[in-house]
Amino acid sequence: MSEVYSATTAPNPKSSCFTVPSEHLDRTRFFLKVMQVLLSFLAFLLEEVVNSCISCSALYFFEFVSCTAFLFTLLLLILLATTLHDRVGVTCWPRLDFVYSASIALMLFISSVIFAADNSGSRLETSAVVFGFLAMLAFLADLSVFVKTRGFPFKSGGKAESSNGVSAAADAAPGETDKLANGPE
Repeated sequence: MSEVYSATTAPNPKSSCFTVPSEHLDRTRFFLKVMQVLLSFLAFLLEEVVNSCISCSALYFFEFVSCTAFLFTLLLLILLATTLHDRVGVTCWPRLDFVYSASIALMLFISSVIFAADNSGSRLETSAVVFGFLAMLAFLADLSVFVKTRGFPFKSGGKAESSNGVSAAADAAPGETDKLANGPE
């Protein structure tokens, strides 16, 4: 009798706003993105607490990079971990994520080296530099996991993509492909 009266509806897994793992973000990379946000935020906070500087340009550059890393990685994490990425209109999330992560890792490296070389040697400055390097390592680990699990996003597969991710030839009706290729008659 329990079989007859069992539940007739199944829960909809797509109804949740938070979707990890998803096609763009698995659990490992989600954890790494959270670490990137936390480490870059700590680097930014520690830099903000510094109350005096000898040469402030290195401090300001590190501040800009660590704040940018924190805010934009948080935004990317929110977009990729929720269904919001579907509403943005970006179709090349893997490429965007890869280029962003590589760029921020490079910028964190440069700003951390410059700030380490040109500071007064206080504990706060040293701690900020350490967290800058740790954040850079988190970005590099994310890139490594990305390439290991998904491959290099810029490999030429020989397929042209249209704006919705389907090739133009597959979109066109039979016979229209020839008209498109040969031009008007």
